[in-house]
Amino acid sequence: MANPAPARPVPGPAAPHGLQKIWQTRGLAAWALWPLSRLYAALAALRRGLYRAGVFAAEHPGCPVIVVGNVIAGGAGKTPVVIALVQYLQARGLRVGVISRGHGRSTRDCRAVLPGSPASEVGDEPALIARRICAGGDGTVPGVPGVPIFVATRRVAAARALLAAHPQTDVLVCDDGLQHLALLRDLEICVFNDQGTGNGFLLPAGPLRELWPRAVDFVLHAGARPPGASAAPAFGMRRSLAPCAVRCDGTRLPLAWLQGQPLYALAAVARPGEFFAMLRAAGLTLACTEALPDHYDFKRWKGPPEPHMPVLCTEKDALKLWGLYPGALAVALVLHIDPHFFQALDARLPPGAQCHRYHPA
Repeated sequence: MANPAPARPVPGPAAPHGLQKIWQTRGLAAWALWPLSRLYAALAALRRGLYRAGVFAAEHPGCPVIVVGNVIAGGAGKTPVVIALVQYLQARGLRVGVISRGHGRSTRDCRAVLPGSPASEVGDEPALIARRICAGGDGTVPGVPGVPIFVATRRVAAARALLAAHPQTDVLVCDDGLQHLALLRDLEICVFNDQGTGNGFLLPAGPLRELWPRAVDFVLHAGARPPGASAAPAFGMRRSLAPCAVRCDGTRLPLAWLQGQPLYALAAVARPGEFFAMLRAAGLTLACTEALPDHYDFKRWKGPPEPHMPVLCTEKDALKLWGLYPGALAVALVLHIDPHFFQALDARLPPGAQCHRYHPA
């Protein structure tokens, strides 16, 4: 029998490099970039000042708006928070709509997002939200039908279109947008991953998109409470793997059934190493891992090194990968938020509230 061809080498979860490594500490490289961060801060302050002075117009869509965002570059876990928030609000009896920019999409117009909308046309995160909320997601949390989702470059345009199509909407949830000052909002939820504020510097010397601390209504954090969050109620959260992987046809395969065999895992997200570590912690054997750029389109992806090796990917990646590689298994992440957060949220946003508060801190 001929010897099998050697497997193509696949990179494992990369250690922090480039700016990501610089942003962890206040080393020489961070200090070298610090003057640029001061320029960034000045430009950001000028922009906020122009909104405050009314030179740039800001608009409220007319029903309560909750913005879920972050002050750091890279993934912080905003979209899972949006999904959990929408499911909670609708379970409470509110009619909820979701708006987003649709980062990474090939289109520029304002459009509705449906469960089957291609991620390339509406953006990775809106496509994932639609799948989870409107189509039942991975089965770990019941899907909630009837939640309209619109994307537009200007979130105000998305809000207008959504409310025109669904005028009975009680509350809008904006996926990302803390720095989108053109949208007036009623509540702001700032999300942090377990790296917190990094070295505390602004871009490009550090991960901060804007100065922190700044006024927000709630803080959700995966790791330790971030410094400077004492002024706002802060609540912990954690993510875990769903118990089953999902095939493209919607059938589920318990992760326990995959134990003991070599697996190929890939992730095109901001922090792929976390996904790989969680798979290993679940007792899975990752023979190969591949970390790809966030929002990767997979058009040049060559497939696993061994034809019959099971491929595991994130739920967000599966929405694009299934069209090219139907055999991929998507492993979703389940978010657990301190229940006291929802109690605090209830007190801040009563049903039908129509407030027009705005604080471009």
